[in-house]
Amino acid sequence: MRKIVSGLFISLDGVVEAPGEWHFPYFNEEMGQAVDRQMAASDAMLLGRVTYEEFAAYWPRQSSDVELADFMNTTPKYVVSNTLNAVDWQNSTLISGDVAAQLAELKRQPGKQINITGSGTLVRSLLRDGLLDELVLLVHPIVVGKGKRLFPEEDGPIPLELVSSETFTTGVLCLTYRKAEG
Repeated sequence: MRKIVSGLFISLDGVVEAPGEWHFPYFNEEMGQAVDRQMAASDAMLLGRVTYEEFAAYWPRQSSDVELADFMNTTPKYVVSNTLNAVDWQNSTLISGDVAAQLAELKRQPGKQINITGSGTLVRSLLRDGLLDELVLLVHPIVVGKGKRLFPEEDGPIPLELVSSETFTTGVLCLTYRKAEG
């Protein structure tokens, strides 16, 4: 059975929005290797509407000589949205309606893991519904102070267990969690 795995850049105060504005000073070879390992373990992406629209506006216009362009453009993408009517980016499939049932079916299909990049709202929803198998947080040693947080105050408790941890020389922590049993 396939796993759905989310990988997120996150600040100490829980901000996941606009990491391009704060995470680059902490990006190094160690972090690149962690991201590469997660990408190599996958053969599909799961995206929320906002992330899909941002990616679809950028990646299809990039040539093969741009790092990650081939991966982003050729990898199958599953887009979760109840507001989009169609998805036009190469290898994209729209998932709407009973999302939980469709994702459960997708997980039963053969293949590697399905990665979620960004898409905080989708990640929270899947975690609450028990469909997210792993949550990989690259915790940056910075307090951003404003922006969308992964877990807003209105979310209830979701017990998690730490599966692995790694500390990079930049002070970034790579923490992998799964939903706690019981």
